[in-house]
Amino acid sequence: MQVLALPRSSIGKKAVMAVTGFIWIGYVALHMWGNLHIFQGAEAFNHYAEFLREVGEPVLSYAQLLWIIRIVLIVAIAAHVWSAWDLYLAARHARTSRYAVTRVVQANYASRFMRIGGVVILLFIIFHLAHFTWGWVTDFRRSDPYYNLVVGFSNPIIVIFYLVALAALALHLFHGVWSMFQTLGFNSRRWDSAIRGLAVFVAIVIPVGFATVPIAILFGFVK
Repeated sequence: MQVLALPRSSIGKKAVMAVTGFIWIGYVALHMWGNLHIFQGAEAFNHYAEFLREVGEPVLSYAQLLWIIRIVLIVAIAAHVWSAWDLYLAARHARTSRYAVTRVVQANYASRFMRIGGVVILLFIIFHLAHFTWGWVTDFRRSDPYYNLVVGFSNPIIVIFYLVALAALALHLFHGVWSMFQTLGFNSRRWDSAIRGLAVFVAIVIPVGFATVPIAILFGFVK
């Protein structure tokens, strides 16, 4: 019974956020690496996209592993959002009085905008699915992912929106990686600098890696 009650506690919710955050960090890192295949040309990129559907065969059927991954990601983000919302409500209810002057103690811009950034990222995920999975935004060829990417990122407004979302992702990753290690009990003075360095590295490399694709397409380096 204590194990079942753990996710309902504050510590349990933070642990859920840490684990689900780790799952999504791994996914966005691999997704970013996959997107960079576009610089190898249409054939290589489309082959990579098809590989994602074929991986796991013949043990699994076509696209079965991809759907398993999608289900894990959906459950992870639902649990992440639920935990974040519950912790937010608990923090609001814990405030017994309001102060005339509000001071931010031991907070940086990343931690202060985590909730706003989280909403931006969630909206971005929905738009991203509508754009490149469901084909609702720009001209779409289901059998030609390279074409879809080039057409999709030829629109400056869409590129700007993606870059804003990536800025929110950078802040979210920085604070998220840092908080994840704290929640999992690795926040010692010995590892403090290494964890902060890793958080900065992840927060820079992944968003910049994603950003190179729309920027390269918009300015004609990829056609």
